[in-house]
This record gives sequence, C-alpha cells and structure tokens, in this order.
Amino acid sequence: MKFFIDNWFLFLAALVSGGLLAWPKLGGGGGLAGRISAAEAVQLINREKAVLIDVCEPAEYAAGHAAGAKSVPLGSLAGSTELPKNKALPLVLVCASGARASRAAAQLKKAGYDKAHVLAGGLKAWREANLPVEKSA
Repeated sequence: MKFFIDNWFLFLAALVSGGLLAWPKLGGGGGLAGRISAAEAVQLINREKAVLIDVCEPAEYAAGHAAGAKSVPLGSLAGSTELPKNKALPLVLVCASGARASRAAAQLKKAGYDKAHVLAGGLKAWREANLPVEKSA
C-alpha cells in the first residue's frame, strides 16, 4: 500500500494513457471514426475486396479519380444501382477532400453498409500516396 501511495502519479499516468489508447475503439473518436489512410484503403481493396466509390460530381470524376473507382455522386447515392448488393463488402468512399465522403458514409451506414470507410484527405491524399489516378474521356 505504501508503494501505491508513494507512486500514485505513475498509476494515474498509466490509467490516463490506457484510456486515451482505448478511446477511439470505444466510439469516442469523434469525427475521425471510420477514416482510413490511402495505404489502409489499398489493403482493404486487396485483402477484403473493398469497393472504391467516388462521390464527386460527374465533372469532377471525369477530371480525375482513383483508378477503379465507381462514380456514385452524393446526390444520387440513395437507390443507386452502382452500389454493391452485398452490404457486407467494405466500401472506401472518396471525394476531393473527404467532406462529402463523410456525409456519404453516414447515409450508407443508415442504409446497412456497416463497413463504409472514408478516405482521409480524399483524392488529394490518394495522389500524395502516388496511387493511380484515371481521367474519363
């Protein structure tokens, strides 16, 4: 007991650091929950057959999009036939910066796509990771 009393600050530090490590897993991660890096997106695509969905407007999509991404603009997300019928498949949502993709992820999670992830940083982060970008004709 004397050891605990003499070193209470060490126990407090261990408790606080453990709590901070567990915070994102417990759902307290705030707006960053569900965001993944470009490297994590590639891993999901390769390992779990994740589908890359670009939620930009058609003109933005034509100007440049992640290679292999399906175009499903945010405004036409509800009821789109481009979304996979298997709702257990992971989805990686991409837009220019990540803002629209976050809104799309919220809509898709309500629709039953529990594995909808947002590419943090959007297409800009995809390009910075030197991943392939295509342009439509």
